[in-house]
Amino acid sequence: MANSSVRRNANRARRSVQAKSKPLPLATRRFAAWAVEVSLVALSGLIPYSLGEQAKLEPSGEQVTPNPVVALTQKAIASTLTISTEPSDRRLVTPLTNIFWSVAVVTPLLVGGWQLYLLGKTGSTLPKRWLGVRVVSAAGTVPGLSRIAIREALGMWGLPLSVAYIMWRATAFPHLGIFFGLSCFFVLGEGMTARFHRQRRCWHDLIAGTYVVDANRAMTILPGTRAKQLIGSREQGAGSRGLYSSPSPRLQPQPSVGKSVTTKPKVRRSWWQLMRQHPNVLLFLAFLSCMVAVLGTLIGIQIYIQAQKYQRQLAENKSTQFLTLIQHLDARGTTLSDRQRAILALGTIGDPQVLQLLVDLLGQEQRHEIIGTVQQALVSSGSAALPYLQRLNQSIANEIAAGRYSSSPTELAKRTQQLQATQQAIAKILAVYGGRLQGMDLSRVNLAPSTSQDRAFTLELERVNFAGVVFKGANLNRATLPASQWRDAGADRHWDTFDDAIANLNHAQMKGANLTKANLSRVPMERIELMQANLNQANLSAASLGHANLSSAQLVGANLQAATLVDASLTGANLSTANLSDVNLHAARLSRVSALGTRLQSANLTKSNWQGADLSSADLSKSNLSHADLSLARLSSSNLSHAQMQNINLRQADLRMADLRGANLAGADFQGTILFSPQPPASSDRFIATPPEYTQAALVQGVNFSQVKNLDAQQIAYICVYGGYHPRCP
Repeated sequence: MANSSVRRNANRARRSVQAKSKPLPLATRRFAAWAVEVSLVALSGLIPYSLGEQAKLEPSGEQVTPNPVVALTQKAIASTLTISTEPSDRRLVTPLTNIFWSVAVVTPLLVGGWQLYLLGKTGSTLPKRWLGVRVVSAAGTVPGLSRIAIREALGMWGLPLSVAYIMWRATAFPHLGIFFGLSCFFVLGEGMTARFHRQRRCWHDLIAGTYVVDANRAMTILPGTRAKQLIGSREQGAGSRGLYSSPSPRLQPQPSVGKSVTTKPKVRRSWWQLMRQHPNVLLFLAFLSCMVAVLGTLIGIQIYIQAQKYQRQLAENKSTQFLTLIQHLDARGTTLSDRQRAILALGTIGDPQVLQLLVDLLGQEQRHEIIGTVQQALVSSGSAALPYLQRLNQSIANEIAAGRYSSSPTELAKRTQQLQATQQAIAKILAVYGGRLQGMDLSRVNLAPSTSQDRAFTLELERVNFAGVVFKGANLNRATLPASQWRDAGADRHWDTFDDAIANLNHAQMKGANLTKANLSRVPMERIELMQANLNQANLSAASLGHANLSSAQLVGANLQAATLVDASLTGANLSTANLSDVNLHAARLSRVSALGTRLQSANLTKSNWQGADLSSADLSKSNLSHADLSLARLSSSNLSHAQMQNINLRQADLRMADLRGANLAGADFQGTILFSPQPPASSDRFIATPPEYTQAALVQGVNFSQVKNLDAQQIAYICVYGGYHPRCP
């Protein structure tokens, strides 16, 4: 009895050890190895990229453009996924960010390439080796780099991602979330194809001729018939010669089972044997190929000759027409109407030489009738005339600005008239061809009214599409451009994608301009002059307005959500009911602004200046106001809940009825800050005086005032009564 009990205990212990040492199923280890491989490659790029983003959020010192490798990678990803990118002028990062992002580009390639190299040369990546998984060929050897390239690039990733991308572009474009969902579905679905194969081989293993086996077991080469019998269920197997997982420590030949079957090897005919057996067919095919090549060459040459002949004939006809019209213009007896007809005919030729002639004629002509005709001819020529007009416009404007004609009023009036003629021609082309001018460069063009004449030119274009036009450094002062479009969807007709057409207004002059209801979303406007401009109800979301001047501008009801206004000047501007949530106003100057009911949730207002500003009923919840100056500001009924207000200056600010709950006030200066309106007792003839009642009081319940500076006795008493915390509270 004792011996049987000992044996039972020993058997139970042996079974327990075997159960504990039993490895996980091969399918589970295979999936785990794949997940670890993908995670290693992803983390090798995500970690340095995240560090670069963190360094970008905390700029210090000089800003540089991303190096060519990073810029090219960003452009390739943006064009493939149609992601809207920042304009080139905004792509400035810290040197540390540049380094981290360069590492983020290189390390995934190195990690992925090294894993593929190990897989091709040894049959296992590092995760596969850790988990006892191995990839072999049909002969049981390492697969080699060529098979691994087919297996990974084409089977595992190439085809599933291509199918997902095509479906996404055809159905749910441009929603990236759906694309990533489709990608995961097809990649995982391709891996699940092993469930439908009797040898548990995925599709990528089938096309590459590879097998995934248990690395902890030696593989035995079996004849085909026996292999089919042994590899029918869950074990990984092979095809024609069959791979079977055996506990044997080395490869061993197996005896044949049953009757041996002899198979006759197939003799494959090579190309050389076919050519020797059928020489006549070969000669016929060679002759036919030569004839097709000769005839194709002759036809191609003839088409090229005819095309060149047509181009020469067309150029000759244009030249003849041009010379004929020039003779009409230069003839002495030509009437005004004939001259006008000749000028209009020149506008239909569309030759660069003709365009230059018309622009020169516009700069020399004095008669208003001829000037109007030349402008009409230039408009007929289309947008191709704009570069010539821009050069003439800039040349005349520079001469006038330099004071070249200050001593000759007559010559100054003449040149001013010529400048206005170019301005009118440009304005007409913009009005007619708006929306079809993507990429047109009108940098430093002068379309502002002249102050030397009473009848000054004024740019007045309503609902015109300027998307894609470059107005960098242009003078558009006092322009009237209500409901104008400065951004448009690209060829894919979807917003916020890679090919969006966006104008460029960096360093432009737009003082006093009327941009009511204009769409300026995402438009780069660095260092733009918008003093006294009318931007009521304009869309400026995600626009770049760093170092811009918007002093005394009207922005009532404007949308500046997520706009960048770093170091911008908005002194005296009207921001009433505007949406500035998530805006970046770091170090901006906003003294004496009117921001009644303005939305500033989660805005970055660090080191900004709001002296004397009116922020009544404004929503500043979760905004960052650290080191900001709000002295003398009016913040009555404003929402400052959960705001970051460290070291803020609130001297003599009005915080009556403001919500301060959850705000961080460490280091804030409350000297003279108004938190309530004291109300004296109803009667003063009572023997026992009652404490004063507070009206229009700020909400301070749960707020920590222990580190607030310059609190007086009344403020501390109020804080203690209404639930705030201070060390001097009883």
